[in-house]
Amino acid sequence: MTSATDTIFALSSGRPPAAIAVVRISGTGARVALKELIGRVPEPRKAALANVRDPASGEPIDQALVLWFPGPRSETGEDVAELQLHGGHAVIAATLAVLGRIPGLRMAEPGEFTRRAFEHGQLDLTQVEALADLIGAETEAQRRQAFQQMRGLLGDRAEAWRTRAIEALAQVEAAIDFADEGDVPKDLVHRALEIARLLADEINAALAGAARGERLRDGLWVVIAGPPNAGKSTLLNRIARREAAIVSPIAGTTRDVIDVHLDLSGYPVNLIDTAGIRESSDDPVEREGMRRAREQAARANLVLWVADATAGEVVTPPQAAGATVWTVVNKMDLVRPQELPRLEWRHKGGGRHLISATTGAGLDGLITALVGFAESTFTLEPALVTRERQRRTLNEVVQSLIESEKLGKRGAGEELIAEQLRLAASSLGRLTGRVDVEDILEVIFRDFCIGK
Repeated sequence: MTSATDTIFALSSGRPPAAIAVVRISGTGARVALKELIGRVPEPRKAALANVRDPASGEPIDQALVLWFPGPRSETGEDVAELQLHGGHAVIAATLAVLGRIPGLRMAEPGEFTRRAFEHGQLDLTQVEALADLIGAETEAQRRQAFQQMRGLLGDRAEAWRTRAIEALAQVEAAIDFADEGDVPKDLVHRALEIARLLADEINAALAGAARGERLRDGLWVVIAGPPNAGKSTLLNRIARREAAIVSPIAGTTRDVIDVHLDLSGYPVNLIDTAGIRESSDDPVEREGMRRAREQAARANLVLWVADATAGEVVTPPQAAGATVWTVVNKMDLVRPQELPRLEWRHKGGGRHLISATTGAGLDGLITALVGFAESTFTLEPALVTRERQRRTLNEVVQSLIESEKLGKRGAGEELIAEQLRLAASSLGRLTGRVDVEDILEVIFRDFCIGK
């Protein structure tokens, strides 16, 4: 059985072997652990060189830098100790084994250090989510967005919104409680509804960029589609700069969806290779592949419709709801110059690119266009809302604020208006984790690694 009062420890750096390994200890037993391992407690927030020993045998384990952070001025809000050891397997294993034998200490669970920081008010829930995003960031744009959230971009704004919602609520409640007092202004409800209206407008403006923030977390979806044997897999390998897909002159080689994650000039891109699409097929496996290809195209931000230049006529790509479609005419290395006038290029969407995936001709222009598409999708201005939970909660806030306005216009009772404002303030509290979040904490922390 684990308890929130236990003292926890874990390796908080990367997998060994490494130059340095950081072992972190948090809880009331951190001071005892230091005395057991190094025989003393260093001066707070100053690195001290110390010999780490097994207290049972007295045998030295390693020489390490040790730091001591007494709570509440620490990352978790509790007493915290850090051992910066040499990062070998044996050193780490021996240190963790010694800590595990000290009464009251146990190995931390995934995300437990961060959860304690949240529970002690060191981080709000939006910052916890940002920390998870920062750990998982694969590109510069994702890192930049997560770091802005870690600094309180949304959390600070949400707290300011909550203060205003509470101010509006207080004015309505004053109108209810002190209606008979002569010195109480008569337009308190009107003032409250004006605050609610402005607040709803401001939150709606923040929600306008929510799709951009969520898309940056997940990455752009670029789907490579087209008829069989048009060179889709070769194009995927060219853009990915590795052999991610099997390439064969036999039509229909790709039967399933192949997903490659790319860092395209700092922007996250999910590049999807799909099975060739044709009018009909007797092969049930190929039919399933085509069904999945159409499914991927339906969720894409951009579809690269690859057509075979040697086929003579480039078939118009199908429409993809909500997606931009570019025609990529492949195998241009097989087309003689005198044949170009007779080819009929027909396309719809964002553009046409003439390339040879085999030789690489035209690829630089296509990749430059892809980077431009990503830049136009992910503007430099940081998105305030980056997760579905945040978007859904803020939508609830706006609905409550709008409902309070409607009630005011209908001349409804102040009690009903106050209840809607109370719901808005409560939802903003859930956004940062101030109230009623136990049901979502497990979902958020389960994806953290041990030691974070």
